[in-house]
Amino acid sequence: MSFYILADNCSDLPASRNTTCKDFQILNLSFFLDNAPGDPTIRSADFYNKLRAGSMSRTSQINPPEFEDVFRRIIAQGYHEILYLAFSSGLSGTYHSSTVAAQNIMKENPNVRILTVDTLAAALGEGLIVDKAVEVRDQGKTIDEVAQWVEENKLKTAHWFTVDDLNFLKRGGRISASAAWFGSALKIKPVLHVDNNGKLIPMEKKIGRKKSLARIAEIVRETAVNPEDQTIYIAHGDCIDDVEETKEMIRKEAGTTKFFVNDLGPVIGSHSGPGTLAVFFFAKGR
Repeated sequence: MSFYILADNCSDLPASRNTTCKDFQILNLSFFLDNAPGDPTIRSADFYNKLRAGSMSRTSQINPPEFEDVFRRIIAQGYHEILYLAFSSGLSGTYHSSTVAAQNIMKENPNVRILTVDTLAAALGEGLIVDKAVEVRDQGKTIDEVAQWVEENKLKTAHWFTVDDLNFLKRGGRISASAAWFGSALKIKPVLHVDNNGKLIPMEKKIGRKKSLARIAEIVRETAVNPEDQTIYIAHGDCIDDVEETKEMIRKEAGTTKFFVNDLGPVIGSHSGPGTLAVFFFAKGR
């Protein structure tokens, strides 16, 4: 029997991965819309339309007892090795919860190994790492070899974002209220990335949406390793037209022809808002 890989829904991978990938599961961090528990199966457009209409969304990490229940269930299926690839510790306490739970379960089950790896990644940047880890495992690598691959490559997984509504960054403490007000008035669109500490950092400011998207395409050309041979991952907050425009820019700038596109789920989208567009790829560094 192979070892089991766990990820979480902050990877923004489609739920279909739970059935198309063997020995694999995506765990759900929770979100709440107007203080009511959110439906994890909500359509992306419906979620973002609620935010546009003024609904407030907040999120909650997975706690240690929840992780312990998951680990016990997998062990009961006959697995003795589990690898959890966690959402960035720079953005959530979920990774810490997983390490506490893993230690507790391994004390109960001395013949079980649970490895938890902080990907320092988010959204489809985390998803890109998870997809590659599953691929490496299915090539016959051991749990230690896959964990080592993740450690060696996670800081080569570039994350570049732009947002459409600065008020969501203000709510999350990424920018001040005055910066959000002036930025919105001047139609400033920030270009942000996830740094080596797994934190979301504003890097540049562009006037207008199109310039921020064009800058991300330029960054792909400047920093991606063999972009013409990669599948570049793109996640979005209900802005598929901008995705198509960005793909065309990247094709022209970097020669990329293969893309994987998916929605930014409610957990990430609660903090970035509708209109967020994020691009992920392997680079020389973050």
